[in-house]
Amino acid sequence: MAERGSASRVAELRAYRALLGAQARSQAAYRTSFVVDLVGNVGATVFDVVTVLVIFGVTRELGGFTLRETLVVVGLSSCGFATADLLVGNIERLPRYVRTGLFDAVLVRPLGALPQLLLMDLPLRKLSRAVFGLAVLLFALVSAGIDWTPGRVALAVVAPLAAVVFFGSVFVLTATVSFYWVDSGELANAVTYGGRDFTSYPVTVYGGWFRALFAYGMGFAFVSYHPALALLGRADPLGLPPWTGWAAPGVAVVAAALATLAWRVGVRHYRSTGS
Repeated sequence: MAERGSASRVAELRAYRALLGAQARSQAAYRTSFVVDLVGNVGATVFDVVTVLVIFGVTRELGGFTLRETLVVVGLSSCGFATADLLVGNIERLPRYVRTGLFDAVLVRPLGALPQLLLMDLPLRKLSRAVFGLAVLLFALVSAGIDWTPGRVALAVVAPLAAVVFFGSVFVLTATVSFYWVDSGELANAVTYGGRDFTSYPVTVYGGWFRALFAYGMGFAFVSYHPALALLGRADPLGLPPWTGWAAPGVAVVAAALATLAWRVGVRHYRSTGS
């Protein structure tokens, strides 16, 4: 039985690898177009960084943070979101798959539904965004004058990975709404891309219910703001204890658990289009 189960898992991995290989070959078939897409897709992340630079062209501080400190926040956010968008972002097409009945075909295959959806149209053109986001993060960490300790080195590695998991979970969570409400794409975009914009700045620039909802109700403060505070060795201006800077992995695990639960419930709730 154990050998049969192991053979089944190996067969699944081969099938997933075949799907990924087919996507890579099809997207790279027209090399000039693929290269243009790679270069063009950097723009979204570049604009996030340029916006911050423009703001600091007219002010020396933003929410109590200098340019170098803010770039650490931007780097964590850009690296995490761009990588999650590359790996998981195409799940936002789920409403179309549900509407057209393509999701029915996915369910009848002897493979996991979510991995299939992620590999069916993996946007390799977005690889440039992830690379640029990582470059911004590395530049920010080097130029911020961080007093490096073993703990901060570990956090500098773990925090971007936690951001990827968190944003990936948000993509999946918002996509599952389409099992109940097919025309939910704009709502999902407001949370995913709105969350990206929110995490690109210190949360001290926001206030009232908006900060409470996005930063702590949804957990976006633990993507870049609190890890940046821990890396920079700064106390939180909002008065939260120092350990919150190290809570990003735990928050990401909770988000992943919620996304897994929501996905499973949504798939069970799904009813075929009948077409």
